[in-house]
Amino acid sequence: MTKRNQHIVPHKDGWAVRGAGSQRASSVHRTQQDAIDAGRDIARNQRSELFIHGRDGRIRERDSHGKDPFPPKG
Repeated sequence: MTKRNQHIVPHKDGWAVRGAGSQRASSVHRTQQDAIDAGRDIARNQRSELFIHGRDGRIRERDSHGKDPFPPKG
């Protein structure tokens, strides 16, 4: 399985989880929070990034689940 960043994007039926570079949604959800929860699970399993887009399509939040090469001290 390849690591593919996950994006939460607006969809005609609500909100979709879509892998980076993919035209088709992995899943579609009624609420953005449901899509975020599903996308976060996928990102954790793949150790990738989760990008949460707003209604305007712009990224409003980002969450990393991969290996951080420079972990903060403390």
